[in-house]
Amino acid sequence: MAAAPTPKRRRSARPHLIHKPRGVLHPRVQAVGPEHFGIVSIDCAKARSKAMLADFYGRVLLPPTTLEHNQAGFQAALQALRDAIARHALKDVIVAVERTGRYHRPAQQAFARAGFEVRIVHPFATKQFRQPADPGNKTDDTDLSAIHRAAVNGFGLLEHEDDPLYVRLQLLARHRRSLVEKTVALRNQIHEHLQAVLPGYSKCFDDIFLCRIPLWVAKEYGSAAAIREAGVAGLTSRLCRARLRVHAPTLERIVAWARSAPAPEETASIHHRFVCELDEDRLSKRGAIRALERELAGLLVQAPYVLLLGIPGINVVSAAEFAGEMGPIARYAKARAITGRAGLFPARHQSDQVDRKDGALIRCANRSLRRAILRIADNLVTRNDHFRVLASGWRLRGKDARDIRVKVGGRFCRIAYQMVAGRSAYRHPCCQQRHYVLEKLIKFHNEHDSDVAQVLRDLDAAAAQLPRAEHGAEAAPLAEELARARTKRGAGARRLGEILPAVLAKLGVGLIQSPGSGETDPT
Repeated sequence: MAAAPTPKRRRSARPHLIHKPRGVLHPRVQAVGPEHFGIVSIDCAKARSKAMLADFYGRVLLPPTTLEHNQAGFQAALQALRDAIARHALKDVIVAVERTGRYHRPAQQAFARAGFEVRIVHPFATKQFRQPADPGNKTDDTDLSAIHRAAVNGFGLLEHEDDPLYVRLQLLARHRRSLVEKTVALRNQIHEHLQAVLPGYSKCFDDIFLCRIPLWVAKEYGSAAAIREAGVAGLTSRLCRARLRVHAPTLERIVAWARSAPAPEETASIHHRFVCELDEDRLSKRGAIRALERELAGLLVQAPYVLLLGIPGINVVSAAEFAGEMGPIARYAKARAITGRAGLFPARHQSDQVDRKDGALIRCANRSLRRAILRIADNLVTRNDHFRVLASGWRLRGKDARDIRVKVGGRFCRIAYQMVAGRSAYRHPCCQQRHYVLEKLIKFHNEHDSDVAQVLRDLDAAAAQLPRAEHGAEAAPLAEELARARTKRGAGARRLGEILPAVLAKLGVGLIQSPGSGETDPT
């Protein structure tokens, strides 16, 4: 007799909450009484802010006052606040500061250091609580009243205390991303100006920035006539003097183009100068990006997010960006909290019998985290066999490309939560052809020419993050790499010979000494 099918487990319904969980005030208000609970509202600007103190009922105890962003201004405001607390017998006080980029930070930090609980009010909340009371009238005073109403109704939210590791990861990853975007813009500008100097030259190469020769020749010679005159022999001689590697097929292609190149524009000399200046800027930014990536690797290995390198399709940079935007994994109760914070779910509009569940992604979300997740989703679709097959199936069924990105991003968040929160190498079909964390780090540092001390330091920190059950699996490819390195010559093999024995010892794997040949030493 066939067994009865196992019933599907339904997800528990989401509880309906009136207030934001991190903005609830009412238990504290009930404990001391509304007339003894004070709320300091602060509307911030660049150089100064406006502050007001009122009780929970909205009775103003300190009228709106200008607060200068300097030591004297903060001390005067704190003293006035303490006097008002004593005068009106307030037993509990919070400070509600409206978020304004970075300009609310001085006031937030000053009141937090003075021992007050500081809560953050989003500008959207201020706007929604101001417009019904003061339509068409926006002033600092009306904003203060709206901030007070928002805090009373649970929209003054507690923020997590900053973790220095993740703050540094976030700042460095965002700065690197900004430099990458600027580098892309520089490359486009170089292509445009190069077309005016050497028409059609860029078309001779798949990527003119892939090696140094094409742009070096363009900057050094600056015209097709000069290249024709130099010929392959002249180019080779100049490259050798500049200590650049000579690639004869590339030089032959350049000279062949120069023989049939069209005439440049009349202002070619000016465009040539722009090419040289823009390329210097590009090379400078490329060096800064590589330095930032090495620094990101040194921070990533100190966090459990380094375990994500075991997933094919995720590299050091994408894992570091994700870790910086996420922060400590302990702040997330479950995987759905990640996609909820990133806004990876559709907006919903329901009224009576109308229910539109499949709208666009919600607009109010942590966009930086969303971008980091979707960038990883793009990598997984192209580099991970499991997700490549899934995405192909969804495309055949007519799924929208944007929907596929969100689906892959959501699945990645669930996998990442299991791995990082559980400190384990999560067993999942996407990891069938798993990558090894330490092997990936070694390859990364070899590509970035990191010094041996940093490599050893990062590998040591990464090994400490690995679960002990994975040490043997991680050591196997490293032992094979060490055996290959001992049979080779060169700087790369020498570096690996210095690095790998220490890493294998950290993983608890002993080295097998090769037996002697039995021959007499001729010396």
